[in-house]
Amino acid sequence: MKNPISRLLPIAWLCSAAITASAQGFKLKAPIATKPAFLTSVGQSADVEMVKVLMDRAGIPYQADVKAQAAALAPSGAKTLVLAIGGSTQGLGAAGISADAEIERAKAVIAEAKKLGMKIIGLHVGGEARRGELSDKFVLAAVPLCDYVIVVAEGNKDGLFTKLCAKATLDTVDKLSKAGDPLAKAFIK
Repeated sequence: MKNPISRLLPIAWLCSAAITASAQGFKLKAPIATKPAFLTSVGQSADVEMVKVLMDRAGIPYQADVKAQAAALAPSGAKTLVLAIGGSTQGLGAAGISADAEIERAKAVIAEAKKLGMKIIGLHVGGEARRGELSDKFVLAAVPLCDYVIVVAEGNKDGLFTKLCAKATLDTVDKLSKAGDPLAKAFIK
């Protein structure tokens, strides 16, 4: 016969995990995404490099292509699409793409991901500095199509992400360095 305390340990562990998750304030209560992931930019900002670091630290295997076309998703074998959302005039110029063409590319990639049954996670990690007319075009185009969105709180001061996440779960973090935790928790182990 098992020790009664040993039967309670799994229950205690689950309660502890639930308390920890609620203490952190994450709204996403269970993983939704499957590894590996495919990472692309929506807006060609350098924020994609920060998202790469977050994914590396979280141990999420991924393939990245900032200018990925829709046709790249299926052969990649990825199960989840991760979007680094934030516009950059310099990044668009370096990529040789207009803002409108970038929006069309992103929409096509997202449509293909949905067709393939992939979960879509959007990250806006640039905070208030990465908001403005240009970035907001990309935010408006991509965020409503995501299943889960993580945003640095400063970037949502006006509540735009909250409004756009009617169908998606939105989690905010105080600073960029904390965005890796909800990102890691979004993926099934």
